[in-house]
Amino acid sequence: MASFALIPVISKNSVNPNTIFANNEMSLHDIEIYGFDYDYTLAFYSRHLHTLIFNIARDILIQEHRYPEGLREYEYIPNFVVRGLHYDVQKALLMKIDAFHYIQLGTVYRGLHPVPDKEVIAMYDGCHVPLENMSDFYGKSSHGHTMKQFMDIFSLPEMNLLCCVNDYFMKHNIDYEPVHLYKDVKAAIGDVHVKGIMYRAVEADMENYISYGEQTHAVLKKLYEDGKKMFLITNSPFDFVDRGMNYIVGKDWRDLFDIVIVQADKPGFFNDRRKPFRRVTDKGVLHWDRIHKLEKGKIYKQGNLYEFLRLTGWRGSKVLYFGDHIYSDLADLTLKHGWRTGAIIPELRKEIKIMNTEQYVHLMTWLQGLTGLIEHMQVGWDPASQSVVQEWIKEREAMRSQTKDIFNSQFGSLFRTYHNPTYFSRRLSRFADIYMASLSCLLNYDFQHTFFPRRTPLQHESPFWPEQTSAGALKIWVLDMADLDFNCSLHI
Repeated sequence: MASFALIPVISKNSVNPNTIFANNEMSLHDIEIYGFDYDYTLAFYSRHLHTLIFNIARDILIQEHRYPEGLREYEYIPNFVVRGLHYDVQKALLMKIDAFHYIQLGTVYRGLHPVPDKEVIAMYDGCHVPLENMSDFYGKSSHGHTMKQFMDIFSLPEMNLLCCVNDYFMKHNIDYEPVHLYKDVKAAIGDVHVKGIMYRAVEADMENYISYGEQTHAVLKKLYEDGKKMFLITNSPFDFVDRGMNYIVGKDWRDLFDIVIVQADKPGFFNDRRKPFRRVTDKGVLHWDRIHKLEKGKIYKQGNLYEFLRLTGWRGSKVLYFGDHIYSDLADLTLKHGWRTGAIIPELRKEIKIMNTEQYVHLMTWLQGLTGLIEHMQVGWDPASQSVVQEWIKEREAMRSQTKDIFNSQFGSLFRTYHNPTYFSRRLSRFADIYMASLSCLLNYDFQHTFFPRRTPLQHESPFWPEQTSAGALKIWVLDMADLDFNCSLHI
């Protein structure tokens, strides 16, 4: 079959997980200043941290919010959720939504169990979520928005806890208000960070919680030796960052950075002009003097980007800032200030490795071929042929679910809802000039390198692109089909 002939070609085109991918053309030759977030950008954490956050927040719910003791039975479930999911605060439903605001059926969960497709369609009068119900610009459920989008990696324990608490209440037939539950879980997760519980736990056991240190050090050293200016803007407190960077880079880590800003309160840092910078000593003592210059070797707290731009003059496309949160780290910088942006997406490594497997290649090749067959043979054939087409449609639906399950059996890929990009993926392409699995990917490129986005065809352009096999291959398949016995289905 024609689909067999395609498989070797696709298999040879495996993707290197250490590649930097471009949404927008960008040359490192033009970049003079490099900026970084800290958590999940310079510092990467092990899964033990997610378990820690879950357990502490669960206990806060029980001890401080008087939730049932029975919740202690629940443990953190690795690989249950993925980043970028939406949570309907009023209906207590976790789900994946695509770039066109359509819910992906089969990915809607109440507690730890999927909601039947018919029930979802009935609740939402279809699968589309209106714009006014979607999360706001930063993914939050505010000002009438009923959806919350979980965009950062720290949100994985929060989603887990929401599902577990919902599951407990439903299992024990407890009548509860979903909005209160959401707010209580959000507050408990917030306390883990705000009260410093997580920071103290990580500081006490760096080896257990922090990974990839040597790669971060190599990247910073390479930039420093090439004469690049560097700065750090993070929401984390200085003591936590200092101990982490001492572990990752060494005690002289501050020598690498021209400016260090902690407790910046992003994304407010990028929009709120009212907060001035404040100098902090190594021991956390706050100075009251007005800041007229941001100096190397000193630590600054809060502040705002407008003052940062005024004091440094670091404007426009000569600045490249890296972060893991598409909204809080990157959106305002690219939309309002013209900085270049780089997204750190650790999940890329796992997804690319899956995409490179023979199983995935076979599935996608046949799925594409089957879709093309259905498209070209859906009308104008005899009843026997049409019955085979109906079987193909059923097979296609089964394969789409199988493809989803390869990445995550509950929610599928971070980047796709079947064939459409996810809501997360669309935001990534809009707000990040480049994206990669980790900063270590920079080690594979010199500072003269230009990143070019692939010119993929728009839908109306595809027949004119020779590398798009569908147009030519489908003609062959349709001709072949005329000689086939339509009483049997096609399989790889």
